[in-house]
Amino acid sequence: MTDDTPDLRASDADRDRVAEVLRDALAEGRLDMAEFEERLDAAYAARTYGELAPLIRDLPAGAAATEVPTAGAPAGTGGWAGRITGGEGSSAWAVAVLSGFQRKGRWRVPKRFNCFVFCGGGEIDLREADFAGREVVVNCVAIMGGVNVVVPPGVEVHVRGLGVMGGFDQGEEGVPGDPGAPRVIVTGFAFWGGVGVERKVTRAERRRLKEERRRERLERGEARRGLDASARDDVRDVHRWMPDGHRAMPDGHRDGRGDHGDRRERRPRGED
Repeated sequence: MTDDTPDLRASDADRDRVAEVLRDALAEGRLDMAEFEERLDAAYAARTYGELAPLIRDLPAGAAATEVPTAGAPAGTGGWAGRITGGEGSSAWAVAVLSGFQRKGRWRVPKRFNCFVFCGGGEIDLREADFAGREVVVNCVAIMGGVNVVVPPGVEVHVRGLGVMGGFDQGEEGVPGDPGAPRVIVTGFAFWGGVGVERKVTRAERRRLKEERRRERLERGEARRGLDASARDDVRDVHRWMPDGHRAMPDGHRDGRGDHGDRRERRPRGED
């Protein structure tokens, strides 16, 4: 992102990359929570590079910041490639016995992650994670317990686990992944338990979608109010040009009796 292209329109991928820079800064203590939330909201509301650039200008120029494209770069450059980092995972295994575990937020998934639960539960959330390789294996053993694997949109998923009086969720298998996105292989064994796989957007993306829906509702409400006001003006115009005799119709005309309403007196029977 350069200062000579402030009016160039930003893409969703540009906003997502700026959000990643802000999350890194929050994790490193460079931003407090209030600053982070304020800048994140501004990032997802930004329309141009000129609005995005000041949000990360005072942060160290790391790899994530340089992935934001300049004026000549195609939109979306460096998306998944920036999250496949190589190296070792920040966490390689997890165990829960009569308890639970979570792996979520910013962490690096190793090429093979092993977990075991017994009468407990675990959550492996990959939505904000980096990946040590183009293909990672999540090996789950669940005995009378459960493990839930959460993947972001665009990730390819393959499920190869075996269940005995239990099961592995196959719902996300076969969904094509984005070009360059990592492949996640979920395998293992479940006995009287289960391993679920679900696809969710990140919290930041959910917040952005919520803000878009709110803005759309406001725009629809303003449009309806404009139509109502126009309709009222039309009725006033018609009434203004209506002849006086039609505007001040007698009560008899309004209730359908005309000038010949039933005015006969009813006499008691036997007086005729």
